[in-house]
Amino acid sequence: MANTTVLPQMLYFTDPGLREQIEALPEGTALIGISTTGRAIAVDLDAKSPHVLVCTATGGGSTTMLRSLTAQFLHQGAHALVLDPKRISHLWAKSLPTVTHRGNIAGIHDALVHSPPSWSAASTSKATSTTCRA
Repeated sequence: MANTTVLPQMLYFTDPGLREQIEALPEGTALIGISTTGRAIAVDLDAKSPHVLVCTATGGGSTTMLRSLTAQFLHQGAHALVLDPKRISHLWAKSLPTVTHRGNIAGIHDALVHSPPSWSAASTSKATSTTCRA
């Protein structure tokens, strides 16, 4: 007989024990889900890869996943650079103190070309994400 464990449709930071699991993760690591046994599934950007690819169809949760990853890394003291070529997809990030939001082509260009030396690949790897939509 096949395993019929049902996964939750949505996790909330207020779910019992979830915040404790997030807080227990080492710096540079972010929670991306919960296994069928209740174990935290996390991505360690310091040890494995400096990038995360979040690829879904429209409405598949890529923005929600990126917001969750960004929130976790900001909580760890990271800086985030949010590039929003649609100009309306990531307005949530505009008012956050450690987030640089660019929503037009000239601003995106300037942010990428003239980024401060402190934003080297090593220091920003924790906040680097790529989104693709199928």
